[in-house]
Amino acid sequence: MAKKTKRKKTLVEQILDKAYIAHQRLSLNALEGDLPSGIQASDIYKTLALIGDKTGPLIGIIPLTEHLSEKQLAKVSGNKKVSMIPKKDLQKTTGYVHGANNPVGIRQKHSFPIFI
Repeated sequence: MAKKTKRKKTLVEQILDKAYIAHQRLSLNALEGDLPSGIQASDIYKTLALIGDKTGPLIGIIPLTEHLSEKQLAKVSGNKKVSMIPKKDLQKTTGYVHGANNPVGIRQKHSFPIFI
């Protein structure tokens, strides 16, 4: 009989467990377009890492179906201009590779402001 491989809990799962909050793991690739019944693309959020000209790194979280207005984010974050962190600098800045940015993990490692 094959051994079951135990998957390591994510940081979010660890936080939920510690707070005794019931949750269910859902693994999916939103970019493939095949979503489970009852889940819309607008229910999934993407984490964007940006840099402001005054504040430095900041995080924007928006629905998968939306586009981020850098102009609006600059205004609410106290910057004149914000732009996406270049892919080559992303892991060095956030600790995560492109496609794996996690706002909870970023918040734990850094004190970057997060805007939803």
